Parts: sequence; C-alpha cells; structure tokens
Amino acid sequence: MMKRGIALAPCSPNPMKSSFILLCLFLSTAVLAGASSRKEAAFHRFDKNGDGIVDQSELQDQKIRARFDRDGDGQVTIAEYRQVMGIAAPAGEEKKKDKTQPEGEHAGALARVDAYIKETDADGDGRLTQAEVGEEEWFDRIDRNGDGVIGKAEIAIVRGLVKRFGDRGLEMSGPPVTEEDIQQITSGPEVLKPGDVGIGRMIGDIAFTDIDGAAHSLAEVVKDRRGLVIAMTSATCPVSQRQLPSLAELSHDLARQDIALVLVNAFASESVEEIRTQLATTDIQTTYVHDTEKALSVALEATTTTEVFLIDPRQTLIYRGALDDQYGIDYSLDAPRHTYLRDAIGAFLKKESPLVAATAAPGCEIHYPEQEAVTVQTDITYHRDVSRILQANCVQCHHDDGIGPFSLEFLDEVGDRARVIRRVITEGTMPPWFAADPEDGGPTPWANDHSLSDRDKADLLAWLDGGMPEGDPADAPEPLTFPEEWTLGTPDMVIPLSRPYRIKATGFLPYQRDRVTTTLTEDKWVTGYEILPTERKVVHHVIVQVFEKGKKVGNFSEAQGFWAAYVPGNGAVRYPEGFARKLPAGSTVAFQIHYTPCGVEKTDQLKMGLHFADSPPKYEVRTMAIADHRLNIPAGAAAHEEGTTRTMKFDMPAIAFMAHMHTRGSAFSYELVKKSGETEMLLDIPRYDFNWQLRYELKEPRILPMGSHVRVTGTFDNSENNRANPDPTQTVRWGDQTVDEMLIGYIEYFQPIESERGEKVAMAE
Repeated sequence: MMKRGIALAPCSPNPMKSSFILLCLFLSTAVLAGASSRKEAAFHRFDKNGDGIVDQSELQDQKIRARFDRDGDGQVTIAEYRQVMGIAAPAGEEKKKDKTQPEGEHAGALARVDAYIKETDADGDGRLTQAEVGEEEWFDRIDRNGDGVIGKAEIAIVRGLVKRFGDRGLEMSGPPVTEEDIQQITSGPEVLKPGDVGIGRMIGDIAFTDIDGAAHSLAEVVKDRRGLVIAMTSATCPVSQRQLPSLAELSHDLARQDIALVLVNAFASESVEEIRTQLATTDIQTTYVHDTEKALSVALEATTTTEVFLIDPRQTLIYRGALDDQYGIDYSLDAPRHTYLRDAIGAFLKKESPLVAATAAPGCEIHYPEQEAVTVQTDITYHRDVSRILQANCVQCHHDDGIGPFSLEFLDEVGDRARVIRRVITEGTMPPWFAADPEDGGPTPWANDHSLSDRDKADLLAWLDGGMPEGDPADAPEPLTFPEEWTLGTPDMVIPLSRPYRIKATGFLPYQRDRVTTTLTEDKWVTGYEILPTERKVVHHVIVQVFEKGKKVGNFSEAQGFWAAYVPGNGAVRYPEGFARKLPAGSTVAFQIHYTPCGVEKTDQLKMGLHFADSPPKYEVRTMAIADHRLNIPAGAAAHEEGTTRTMKFDMPAIAFMAHMHTRGSAFSYELVKKSGETEMLLDIPRYDFNWQLRYELKEPRILPMGSHVRVTGTFDNSENNRANPDPTQTVRWGDQTVDEMLIGYIEYFQPIESERGEKVAMAE
C-alpha cells in the first residue's frame, strides 16, 4: 500500500498542480498576493516541464494547439494562450519565456518563502511550531507526522518545489485543498527510504555477458557516458510484457541524452528463443543480459522483473524502483500518472537529487535460492509432492502455450518463481477463487471450487521454507498432456467472430462488439460450449447473447443476461446430462469482447465451439440478470455500497451464480430474503477481482422460492488507494465501458421443457 506523504507530490504527471497545492498548504494567503486568473489553470496543467510553452509532446491534439497557436510554429506560449483567452499578463512579466532561461528565475519566489520562514521562526531553530505559526489551517496538513512541528525536512520539500516550479505556483489561486487532493497526487507504488535500499552507495564493477556472447563490465558500459539505466525484465512476467513498449520508448530518449541502457533478465528458465522472440516485437537496440547465474541481479539486489536503476558515471546509485505507475500486478492504466525514473533522470542531469529516489516496483519477484534461509525441516520434496500439487491446481493453465503467462511444469520454472508462488498462496489470489468459506464451517457448496486445500497450502509453504528439496526424480508423476485446441473435444459447430480485431500494444481499449448470424435451419440444443481466443493473453472476458431470427440485436447490454461467457481459465462449460441451452434456427450470436493490451500488438479472432444434443434434453438452461442501473458512486469513496433486489416469480432452481462489476468493484454478495424476512447468504465474494469474473457452480441446484427476493450488493472502491481506478475524482454511474461501472448478478437456472409450467415460466421471463 502507498505510504502517503507530501514528498510524493512532485511525481504527479502535473507538477504545476502539485507545487501549487503544496505551496498553498504552506503559505498564507498574504504570501500568495498577485495571483493570476484561474483561467490559466488549463495552460499550466499541460505545461508539464514549466517552460511557459505547450508543445506537441505535452498536448498531442493538433486541433486544440492550432486554436491557440497564433504564430503557427506548432507550439502554444503562455502569451498566446492569454491573448486568445483575453487574460491580461501580470505587470512586468515577459511576453514569452525562453526555453533556455536558467532556473534562477525562481529565486524571487524562493526568497519570499525564506523570508516567511525567517519572520515566523521566532526561536531561529529552523523549524515552525504551532505556536509560532498560529491558527493557520494549512499547518496540520503540512505536519504529516502529527508531532506539532513542521521540521526541516518538510520545509526542505517545499523549498525544493519552489526552486523547481517557482512562480507557477505563486501565480495561481484556486479552491481549498482537501485531503482527497493530497491522496490523489500521492498515489502510486510505495516510496522507500533511500538509505534502506542503497541509494548513494557505489555499485561494484560487475562483469557480465550479453545475450549475443559479448563480454562487458559495468565500468566499461558507463565509461564516457552521462549515466546508465539498468532495467530488469522478463519474457514471461505479465507486468514486464506490458512495460516493454515503455522501455522501448525510453531507450530512444536515453540514447539522445547519452545515457546507456542495459536490460537484465534473471530467470534462467526462460529460453533465449523466448527472449529473442519478445525483442523482435520491439525496436529496442541495447545490451540484453540473460543473467542465468544472477550475478548482476545479486549485485544490484534487484527485487522484481520491473525494477529500474539509475547509476552515475562513478557507479553511484542515484535512483531505484518503478519505471512509472502505469502497470502493476493487478492493474493497468491508460497512461502513467507518475514518471519516477524520468523525473529522477531530469533531476540528475540538472545535478540535483531526485525528489523521489526509491520506490517499490510492482512485478514478478526474483528468487535467490542461496539467500533463502531454511526456516523449517521438511520431508516434502518437489518430485514426490509439490509437482503433483502443481499439476492438480496450476499446470492446467501454466504450461507451454497455456493461458498462464509462464509455465510451472518443471523444477527450474518453479524455482525461478518461488517468491511469486509464495505471494499468491499467501494472498489467496491463485488459484483464482474468491467465494468465502461457508459460514457454518461445512464443506464447500461449489462444484468448481478451485481454492487450494489447507493441506496443499501448508505443504507448498513448508517446501518453500524448507529450502525447496528436489527429492528423487523417480518419484515424479506422469507429465500432463494438453489438447492442441479444444478441451471439450471437436465441436459440432464453430462460430468465429465476423472479422479479426487488432489489439494495440499499450493503453486502453473500449469493448468490442461483433455479431454473426447462423445458417441453422432448425433449432439446436447445446450441451456444452467453449470460447477459444486466438490470442489468449489479450482477451479479458467475453459475454455472448443469442437473438432469435427477426429480433433486433442492437448493442446489447450485459444487463440482459448472457447465453455464454468466457474468462481466462473458465471458458468451457459442459452441462449435466439432460440439460442444454437452446440455439434457435437462423439466430444471431452477439459477442461483447473486452480486450486488454499486453505490451505487443496482437490480432485476435476468437471462436465459439458448440456441442449439440442427440435428442431434446429434459431441462433448458437460462440466465436471469439482476442489475442496478441507478449507480451513484461518490468521488473518493473507499467502501461505497450499492444494490438492488428481484422478486422470484416462480420456484427458481438455481445452478450457478456470476458477479459482474468493473475496476472499482471490491466486494459482491447474493442474499436470499425469504418471505418470513429471514436472510440467508447465497454467495459472498469479499474480495471481488475484475480480472477473474468467475462462474460459481453449485454442487446441487438450490430452489429460490416464489415470493422470496434475491438481493445483490456491490461494494465499490472509488478512492485513490484503488490502483486500478481510472479516476478517483469522478462521481461514477452506470456505463458500458471499463471506466464506468456496473453491478449485475447473474443467476443460471433451469426449467422443464415442453410442460405447462415451462410455458408459464417462459412467459414470466
């Protein structure tokens, strides 16, 4: 979790706003005399480097730039902006700043801050106490540790901001700053104490060999250069894959700045072929080290596959941590909010210390076996025990060409990801299963419960803590085999998307919609289906609906229910004997697909395979949706509940449940409210995960009595602490796209076919 603190504000992608907020907190309104119009706020939000000019890199929309670009040079100056907006320039201000103007222009602003400190600091100890300041409302916000003193370190932060951003903060006025404002500008990976992670220390002269067999040393690489960036990476870690385009862009910028770049891969289990295949998708031209012995990784004390290091020509560590905050284990943003490494490089080239010198780096953890202390004695071995646990719970997805991002079929692959395995076991995020245990402590009611048993979890952790003993290879199980394509066997009918879809390498994609009209001349009963992407890494989820011939399709909504669904690891369904879904003759199959970029441009044309019954089934499977369209989620709310109910018009035999919210969803529950008023929990998902919208299939059907109510409740985290939140400053309502929200509870049920009751049920629906 992010450590909140005023020191993080400069990492905001809008440094002007950050400096203004912090200055407003520090300075009284008297110090802010001469503020300019609020109309200039828009200009300064785009002027990220504070040079008084908005260029193409800061505002890519050419039409907007052209509106204000009076001299047609492709850039917008503050003078041009004021001219168009009818804003008078402050007296004595130059009409246009020179990009090469020295930073000394902020000396006046810095002098005013120093004068205020000197005047207020009655005892001259370089600190400001509550008694010295008086009842200024900004005092408590600056005094983040609550000790009643604004210390030298806190004053130094403000002075650093003024030194960098100067008059841009002093020229602005605006609405009062709230705690939510501070939280918003301080979101991102955890900031670390520099001294704890080696900032300022020398990195020794390490020898290493690149992927092409050429020998290098750290001193040789950085010699005669302005600096060196070392970036940890991986060919299989999902976060590293998504970050690769950003590293490619960085490589070109570093070359222009005469800073060397070295990529380091610490996973010995990844093949050179995998690495070269990944590199072929980018235009990175730099040194790549496959650090199979982890010599370079150990010297750097690298922790994850996304960590970056900035080193000066004397091999002093200047910065380490995240490249930026765009990608994490469980989130992706359309663009970074904080550019940690670039900010550090900018300060370094100005011979200044980075305002943030160290952060955590979300990614796949790097395991160092020789550094792991054996804390327990165990007789659990890989070949006899662990390999079988992994086969039963993990390898179905984590095998070569499986939907998992990396394979766990062999010991070296497992060893490389020991820390990742420990984390996901401890967190309970893998295998993906999010239903709470039964309240009465009894057996699970779910037929497809994927959670690890207590025994398997204990054995895996004991093996990890016991030094990961290999054991006797003769004890190993038979290796699993996997179908080349369809897991349910060859389907009777295949329905592909009408066309291929291009998925860009980075950023965000809206939902894609596709429809295919079948050529069936008679109704079919479908006993099983499988949705098979051609590029599994980019398909987040799929919702399928079926519309009878002649019925208007339009852009359907998830609130209408679903006929079939797909999430990674849960894209095939086989119904019990005697159960099936109906596919009418000549019907249209409509797909809604959520694609997520994976770092490399892909093209997908998924398909759905159908298995038909030989004779009419006894029961038809249907889906009912319970949707709350009246969502109103306040900005910044960390645990906001919404929900709705639906009355059962008949005795509904439920067979499965599925919950649907977007990235702000944090918890979901189904409750049965009986006619007596008694309430019973049907399904509790205390930690909803947008990345895993699972289908929870009951072992035995559950009758939801006529006249009872099913209540669905969703909890939303619209705060800045939700790393996947697109914008915590917005009130959120119902909408189709991921940046909006939904709250839908799906109930799969069945009804008898060709019966009077079935006809009545169909009419009720």
